[in-house]
Amino acid sequence: HQRLPWKVVSGGPGSGLYKSSDGGDTWERMQTGLPKEMGKMAIAVSRANSDKIYALIESDSEKEQGGLFVSEDAGKNWNKVSSNHKLVQRAWYYIEVFPDTQDENTVYVLSAPALRSIDGGNTWEDISGTHGDYHDLWINPYNSKNMAIADDGGVAVTFNRGKSWSLQSNNMPTAQFYRINADNKFPYRIYAGQQDNTSVRIENMANGGWAITDRNWTYSAGGESAFLAFDPNNPKIVLGGSYLGTIEALNNEAAASTNIMAAPIQYLARNTYDMKYRFNWNAPIIWAKHEPNTYYHGAQVLLRTRDLGQTWEEASPDLTRNEKEKQGKGGGPYTNEAVGAENYGTLSYVLESPNDKGAIWTGSDDGFVYLTRDFGKTWKNVTPTGLTECLINAIEVSPHDPATAYIATTRYKFNDFTPGLYKTTDYGKTWVNISKGIPTGAYTRVVREDDVRKGLLYAGTETGMYMSWNGGTSWQLFQLNLPVTPITDLKVHQGDLIVSTMGRAFWILDDLNVIRQHIPTEQSLKLYQPEPAITGNWGSQLNGSSSDFKGSDLFSGVNPANGVVLYYNLPKLPDSVHVTMDILDAAGNLVNTFISKRDAAHKSYDGGPPAAPQLNKMKGLNRFVWNMRYPIMAGVPDVYIEGSYRGHKASPGQYSVIMKYDKAESKTSCTILPNPLYDVTPEMYAEYHNMMSG
Repeated sequence: HQRLPWKVVSGGPGSGLYKSSDGGDTWERMQTGLPKEMGKMAIAVSRANSDKIYALIESDSEKEQGGLFVSEDAGKNWNKVSSNHKLVQRAWYYIEVFPDTQDENTVYVLSAPALRSIDGGNTWEDISGTHGDYHDLWINPYNSKNMAIADDGGVAVTFNRGKSWSLQSNNMPTAQFYRINADNKFPYRIYAGQQDNTSVRIENMANGGWAITDRNWTYSAGGESAFLAFDPNNPKIVLGGSYLGTIEALNNEAAASTNIMAAPIQYLARNTYDMKYRFNWNAPIIWAKHEPNTYYHGAQVLLRTRDLGQTWEEASPDLTRNEKEKQGKGGGPYTNEAVGAENYGTLSYVLESPNDKGAIWTGSDDGFVYLTRDFGKTWKNVTPTGLTECLINAIEVSPHDPATAYIATTRYKFNDFTPGLYKTTDYGKTWVNISKGIPTGAYTRVVREDDVRKGLLYAGTETGMYMSWNGGTSWQLFQLNLPVTPITDLKVHQGDLIVSTMGRAFWILDDLNVIRQHIPTEQSLKLYQPEPAITGNWGSQLNGSSSDFKGSDLFSGVNPANGVVLYYNLPKLPDSVHVTMDILDAAGNLVNTFISKRDAAHKSYDGGPPAAPQLNKMKGLNRFVWNMRYPIMAGVPDVYIEGSYRGHKASPGQYSVIMKYDKAESKTSCTILPNPLYDVTPEMYAEYHNMMSG
């Protein structure tokens, strides 16, 4: 079986079941009682009786039907025990068979449903209680009541043979996300389609809490494969897609939605060439920054609406190769795959240039790149010369130069796992391959340019993250604490890098400022300019001075640090030399001082004040979070205090930071911003500060 971009092939001529009794030196074909034409199949030997073998076989020829076959004599003879179509209904995606480890007549089959037979496969029952779309099963060899099942929702465990299962929804971060969007709210919300689930809207932090939990996320528009589009400053209405071109317009305030499909036709199981519009499984939808009330939706043409989907117009000709021989049924030779994931000759990415009014770029799943610079009146094919047929999975226009653009291409469905990133600096007239340094196997899915530091690029691949300091001339691994998992999309947003993965949910790199300023050869003392901090009341496990963070929690997401996050570079220092950090307000008054030795001013006793945070002084890059407070107050032994020893919070404004040791010194500034959710005036902040300082 194999997957082509336009078709899933689940077996055919030459397929068969074979047995070796000498460790693989010789093979004998098993065929007595088996169908002559075979598609995809699975085979399993019973642990309870090694002469009993189960084979699940796809075969939908005129004379022979697929189903479950059983041999009682180690494969010499076979009998079909079930033609239940549920067992093989979507053969390419599923077909897994698992005999019970202790009962030879109990057998499980995984498909869209999970199925069990207790009479050797003659009759079947559904096993419910978990997510659906099942792919793997482990049965305890010593206690078959204990099983673990894997599906599109994660993994669940049972100890009572499937009568009940452990929860999947909130015990592991296994979500598979497609495309990222984000709004400009505080906290900002991340949006994405989630494989075999609702789309998701999740806050980047738990305001008022210590960790990001299910209280901080909800569904959004569309379905599993959704692109999500909205005005980032006013995301009241969200447009979200799903397969075969459906679009939902969701009103978040009303919690109500309607479908606004351009051509409301039931496309399931049709040949692609019979469809009015060919939509990619992950069909792009974008909100137009430069056109009022305008959205675009990519089919083989670019569709445009100016009235939230009441009417649509074609804003382009066909922007694909439009090869009819690749627009037939989605599956074969026996089972058609009908849900649209194999639609071909479709637009796979659409991007409006952020700073070039009228410029829109499109990429197709068959390797064409087009550009319009007049809102779709005229189009030009700007595909890189010699680019082989491939998926244009992402396009990026440089935020620093509208003529510079990048594309991420992939050919894994052609069995080619070579990375393919390309760059143009002249609106697509010429392109260069910029994949050097990314190894074969790490095929490319997305590339983004930093919106502050020109030439700083981030690339997401099948096996992880890469970074380029020089516009793509060379790349280096940028994995840090990310799990090794496919990176499906990246977005630079409000000083953060948002990462979506296929199997490990969302990740955020909060502190892009230090990367933007970083000089790899830096050896001396350097204090980096921190990002502005917002005064607020959320907690975080990232507020310490250590730079060694795992970045994940067992059952929740990690809040960003609440404070001014300061990075500094140090050379190797002797033990006797200590580093100090002074923070001053705009008038030059000392706010707080920190040092790299233990705080001796606060002695430890029951009920006493805590010690002040201590600076790290390791060679290289260090991190310290100023919690925006004045010094910890001294305590009095044996005197009870109703309150806190913490110094009061500094008011929003400008501050200076000075770091030094011996004669070395480095200075920077930092900003504390007011919380946009607080109804507090500057005068109120000043009154609070004066009272707490009195």
